[in-house]
Amino acid sequence: MRNRSLKFSLLPFLIFIASWPQNALAQKNLAPGEQPQMTVDDTGTVRLVFGEKDKIFYSVSNDKGSTFSKPALVGEINELHLGMTRGPQLASSTDYSVVTAIDKKGTIHTFRLTHKTGKWEKIKNVNDVDASAPEGLMSIAADAKNNFYAVWLDLRDNNSNNICFATLKENAAWSKNKFVYRSPEGHVCECCKPSIVVKDNKVSVMFRNWLKGSRDLYLITSSNGGETFSDGQKLGNGTWPLKGCPMDGGGLAIDAKDNIHTAWQRDGQIYYAQPGQAEQMIAGGRSAGMSGNLLTWENGSDLILKSRNGTQQKVGEGTALKVYEFPDKSILAVWEKDNQVVFKKI
Repeated sequence: MRNRSLKFSLLPFLIFIASWPQNALAQKNLAPGEQPQMTVDDTGTVRLVFGEKDKIFYSVSNDKGSTFSKPALVGEINELHLGMTRGPQLASSTDYSVVTAIDKKGTIHTFRLTHKTGKWEKIKNVNDVDASAPEGLMSIAADAKNNFYAVWLDLRDNNSNNICFATLKENAAWSKNKFVYRSPEGHVCECCKPSIVVKDNKVSVMFRNWLKGSRDLYLITSSNGGETFSDGQKLGNGTWPLKGCPMDGGGLAIDAKDNIHTAWQRDGQIYYAQPGQAEQMIAGGRSAGMSGNLLTWENGSDLILKSRNGTQQKVGEGTALKVYEFPDKSILAVWEKDNQVVFKKI
């Protein structure tokens, strides 16, 4: 009778456990920090950087994100920009990883990791004009040949933000900066983060423009490694007349066939679009992102994930969600919650 009573007393508890969401137990805290960024290489090595006050930290996983190393200090930047998509940016090539970070005066600092040695070094700043990027909004990308590409909002011309660009070769020196897009009305949307993706010699940059009173997403592309870029191409058919900046730049991805995929917000709705095609409304929300076939966004404090042809699911709560889908279809999610960097497998 004692064993039977014990069985019945455990039953409600077991039912309670079984009713938990499948991924609820998988969420783990990594460290205090904000605005995580993630890369995954061909071997499945996951690299992660984030900011914590004026410091930049780095952590690595060799088991597809099941566990991470103790975060190591990359460097310290006085008055580091953090929050609202600002913060350290990360890109990885075959032999190197590069972190860029902007201080509040507008200097873009750079740190480079050599994978073979595991050593970080501080190298030349990205912007060749002091204090030209005070908004703190930029993105970086890398190709398979150890070339890195940076795009950011820069106001060196007439104190107006437009789209500036530079490349980094193995000599650890960024190229002379150049504007790859100047708005015919003086400046682009002044506080939305631009995005960049690279595959072979194809470089694509997405940014929120500000033309005729509307703040819509535009795309420029290069087929020669960023030597020259196309004219700006508006994404989607609709438009968003808006006086204030939405602080929401969107997400950008390129697939194996060189097709470009974009996700972005307009008036509280998330849209998916390919260049030259009508947009598709996905759901309500903001802070859209893309990683391969995956779309992400925020709906209030809820973090949402959806494959392009799949159903949406809640990942967790917080902000700054980054995801990656491995070849075995498992997904690693990393985000910020209550000033902690958290992660889990899906």
